[in-house]
Amino acid sequence: MNLLVFLALINFPFTRCVRDIPRLILRQDRIEGRLEYNLPQNHTVFFQPEDGDELYVGGTDFVFQIDVEYSRILELFPLGTTAGQTCGEGPCKNVITVIQKFQDSLFVCGTNGNKPQCWKLYSQMPNHTFEIAKSYEGTGLSPYVYSQNALSLTVEGDLYAAAPLYSDGSSLQFRRKAGSRTNVWMYDKWVTEPTFISACWVRRREEPDKEKIYIFFREKNSDSSPEADPWISRVAQVCKVDEGGSKRFLQNMWTSFLKARLVCGIPNESLYFNRLQDVYVLHAEEWRDSQVYALFTSSWNATAVCVYSMEEIDRIFQNSPFRGYSKDIPNPRPGTCVSDSKDLPLATVNVIKDHPEMTDWIHPIQPYTPFYISNYNYTKIVVDRVQAADYTTHNVLLLATDTGMIHKILNDRFKPFIISETHLSNHSDVIRSMKLDSRKRKLVVGLSEQISILDLQRCQDYNGSCHVCVLARDPYCAWTEAGCKPTVPGGIQNIDGGQTNVCLKTAGVQISEEPKKPTSNRTRRDTQPSSSLNALGASVHSVPLNVPFYLSCPIDSYHAHYRWEHLGTTRPCLRLQASCLHLIPSMQTEHYGNYQCVSKERDYTRVVRVVRATQLLSNHNPSIISRPARPVGTIRTNIEDSKNNGATAAMAMQAGWFVTFAALDIIVQLLQ
Repeated sequence: MNLLVFLALINFPFTRCVRDIPRLILRQDRIEGRLEYNLPQNHTVFFQPEDGDELYVGGTDFVFQIDVEYSRILELFPLGTTAGQTCGEGPCKNVITVIQKFQDSLFVCGTNGNKPQCWKLYSQMPNHTFEIAKSYEGTGLSPYVYSQNALSLTVEGDLYAAAPLYSDGSSLQFRRKAGSRTNVWMYDKWVTEPTFISACWVRRREEPDKEKIYIFFREKNSDSSPEADPWISRVAQVCKVDEGGSKRFLQNMWTSFLKARLVCGIPNESLYFNRLQDVYVLHAEEWRDSQVYALFTSSWNATAVCVYSMEEIDRIFQNSPFRGYSKDIPNPRPGTCVSDSKDLPLATVNVIKDHPEMTDWIHPIQPYTPFYISNYNYTKIVVDRVQAADYTTHNVLLLATDTGMIHKILNDRFKPFIISETHLSNHSDVIRSMKLDSRKRKLVVGLSEQISILDLQRCQDYNGSCHVCVLARDPYCAWTEAGCKPTVPGGIQNIDGGQTNVCLKTAGVQISEEPKKPTSNRTRRDTQPSSSLNALGASVHSVPLNVPFYLSCPIDSYHAHYRWEHLGTTRPCLRLQASCLHLIPSMQTEHYGNYQCVSKERDYTRVVRVVRATQLLSNHNPSIISRPARPVGTIRTNIEDSKNNGATAAMAMQAGWFVTFAALDIIVQLLQ
């Protein structure tokens, strides 16, 4: 018992502030939301065509298409290495690194046993099986090994990619590799040891010739001083219509390449998150309203999310001075999208070649602090735009941790609210890839051993009452006459504040509760929503004098405050992982009677559990000491293990609590 209590205490994130604690902890235990690989995967890539329902998964020696709605494989393409490959001691493997819709087919590239190769795949049609067309040389599209950096993008029939040209990982740059436009690449001196994170195409429906492609990356800092961070995070731009320079200057090289520094940190304290980890662009109908959610890590093992305006990024590229350039800015301004880049004046192209970096830095929408700072080690981010019951829209972040968990976070007017933490596996696992299917409200997550399809509308987790549903502040869910269900117009929500007084208009409406399933996806035990003592039912415990005793209360929400009320006094409830305890070192006469565990969250207060402690008289059989009606899952008392020997149980319990209180004292000292 002592060890379990001690471990429960040290594992719970006491050191985190409230805004960094998930409100609920859930588990993805359903088999129907999971596809298991035959062999563990070291690398996977997901691809979903724009406005398409199909999702493609690439792994080692295969590509398959899955049905996200029903979690099943629709089509399998075996893609082993081409004949004649030798890979040293081990067998040659073809790890898929690129999947794109290109021209009339699915275009796939892989490492092909350290000799990159690409293929065109055609899905099966009625009365026709799938086809793997001829292969193409893949250097510059796929890396030589999966651990090398690479990315790809298609724009209006053109294929863009960043991958090393040589097996040692060198000559890594962003290029236009194939399509209707000229192949172009970067000047070698524009970036230093880059790691490309993401690339996106931002449409301008009224000015298609002004459309740009933005590349997010980090590169080695040229400042080698001890106080300087070794990496700098960047965003770069190139014009979609850029065809490279003339035959005299920068032929087949970008003539619109500019780069600027992304700033994420707390300037007043000189604390910055300089290592860009992942990026998600939330596009809007009007391109200026699009937002960039960027995930950063730091040298002190903290992560942060900063949010940038696409309009501000474009403003910096259009107005900032050029670093190291002091002369008059030529016309047209370097970086401007023109119809024929080969006719650009030499003065304009020279600035691009020698001074592509902006002097001004790009600051987030919140310039003085990141949107979210956390001690969790996040690795990936996607963002969904969700329409609430009142037709307002809310942004929901889905962040992956390095231990296989997903955090669902509401952007509440640029204040983070962690709705839930979902464990995708029974053990810690690395999340290799992640894809959001916003139309289906699904998040597809690739781990090393499985693909988990997470339903973002898990409203059954808040189905206890209208108050519970509203407190969740989950834009995907609203309270209706049928219970807490996926959001529909007119449903009851209070996303901005989580105040439950909106539930008053449901008074008199009877909601039929769904039958409980045999197994629960929650990490806690469910409790009845009623605050009535009769509805809850008091669990009775007969306890002798002078022995330790604990009162256990399940935690419904980690954002709620819990207390025990007894004979007009209030006693604290010591929070563990799935429950909280009130510890009584030695039962005395004044300790007997009724106890109520009361939770308070925002404007909602309710009785969670009622316990009646009665005195076990000496002439009674000690073996009738009752166990808790609902024992805490992570704690096994010695009384439970020796219920047929009351005296031994009491002595063991007494000794056990002595050690436990000593452990508690140590924890308190460490936290001070």
